[in-house]
Amino acid sequence: MTLRDALLAGLSSLPGTREFHLHVLVSSPRKHGGLFPFANPRPRTYLQDILILLSEQTTPDSSRVFVSAIEACVYNVPSTSCAILYISKVDSTGQATAPSPTPALVRALLLFYADPATRPISVDHLWIHLFARAQTQYLFPNSSEYPNKRPLSDIKLCAWWKRQFNTVASELASRVGETCRTKLYYILPGLSEFEAFHSLERVYPSTGSTTSWTYGHPYSQNDIPLPCPSGGDSRHLGQCIPSFDDDPKSRFIDEIAYTTDADGVRSPERKRPRADTLKAHEEETADAPEKKEGRNKKEEQTNKEVKKVSAEEFWERMSFRQECIAGAVTGFFVVAVSATTPTPLSMSEVSPLAPQPGQVSSQMNKRVLTSLLTSHEFPSVEKAVWSTKVIEDSIRGLCDGLKSNPRPLVAPERSGRRTPEPDSGRTTLAPPKTPPPRLVNGKRPMVDISPNPFPEPVASLETYNSYIFGSIAVNNLLPPRRDDGDGTGAGNGRPPVITVLTARKKKRTKS
Repeated sequence: MTLRDALLAGLSSLPGTREFHLHVLVSSPRKHGGLFPFANPRPRTYLQDILILLSEQTTPDSSRVFVSAIEACVYNVPSTSCAILYISKVDSTGQATAPSPTPALVRALLLFYADPATRPISVDHLWIHLFARAQTQYLFPNSSEYPNKRPLSDIKLCAWWKRQFNTVASELASRVGETCRTKLYYILPGLSEFEAFHSLERVYPSTGSTTSWTYGHPYSQNDIPLPCPSGGDSRHLGQCIPSFDDDPKSRFIDEIAYTTDADGVRSPERKRPRADTLKAHEEETADAPEKKEGRNKKEEQTNKEVKKVSAEEFWERMSFRQECIAGAVTGFFVVAVSATTPTPLSMSEVSPLAPQPGQVSSQMNKRVLTSLLTSHEFPSVEKAVWSTKVIEDSIRGLCDGLKSNPRPLVAPERSGRRTPEPDSGRTTLAPPKTPPPRLVNGKRPMVDISPNPFPEPVASLETYNSYIFGSIAVNNLLPPRRDDGDGTGAGNGRPPVITVLTARKKKRTKS
């Protein structure tokens, strides 16, 4: 089963009468050296990007409109037979018919990688990481201006994610039984276990759920191997916590590694002009032994600072970080799934860099995501319909070599008005990113520069029709109304019920 088919199957049971159109972009594996930047030696890691776009059509004659999107990454660490699924962003436009399809889409993605029967990567252990932070929009610019999009609050968002993981864990247990071990961890920095549990239970009570959660981090347990090998020594912080884009943990570890002065964080050394990776490697090998020795000492110093901080101290200090005390509650969720059955030898013999059928190049994935974040907006139905058509046609055009479905240059005019061209003074939603690792003696840490023996996959119309695009029409009965939310604020398209309380005036007594 492909990821596209698994997602469509997850949407098939949604109530209501409507048609969903799905686009799934999964990039081919590529080498990645930044998952554990302070581990020595660094484990060989391979990265894949995932972009899921879901549009909805209420009637055969109506236009499609984007309703949900997911951005995720998959890291493969063959040395420990581990994989990491990092859910980067989940967003909705608020224009979906009730109930929202986002929960079903998220659960189908998690189950596809958690279930060993459908997991496309030959590993024994899967780690799912998520950082929950409430914002009005993530992947659909200006969608917060749409009236029916109701963003979840900080506590509601954390409770929503915990509820989705509960459902996934229960479904996985019913599928595989005792052949898999599942462990779930969560931390709400700044809150005690008692405060965090009751805060989330007030939003979504876990009645009848048999899922057991651990309030804390998973880096002290030994039941399920961690992705980064320890090398025989005691495991330190740089070998426990992976570094992701737009993740406060990555920024904090980077500051710890370079805080070598007692007075605070030193300013990073001056950057030098970027050079080709191969040329930089040649220059490094041609340096004098004294310079190499100085760089090694600098790297040893940064690793030494990381080793001074334990995992318990890291999370205790994390509660005082700006991202966690800025007036909103944030949550860190980690789910570990370990299969007890051995992986077939025929699957393990396949190179982790070999592209699989249906995968696209990382540049195509990046191009579509950049266009979504910087060239489109979703504040109204009219603009959302036009943006949906442009992006969907662009994906098909990229698979067809841009021979068909040319992209319109401007949005269609209506009532004499038109969307203004972007200018330098316009405020747009820029994708948040974690700053790159700091320089060590004017150079970035050296990564594996060996070439990829496999060429980048070239998408075709056959790839588009068999793996990327799919649609499904649902016609199911509507259940009693229940606001399950969608984790991003789409709500269910209905205005909330507001109860107005009037203040009782106090009667004045005559003096």
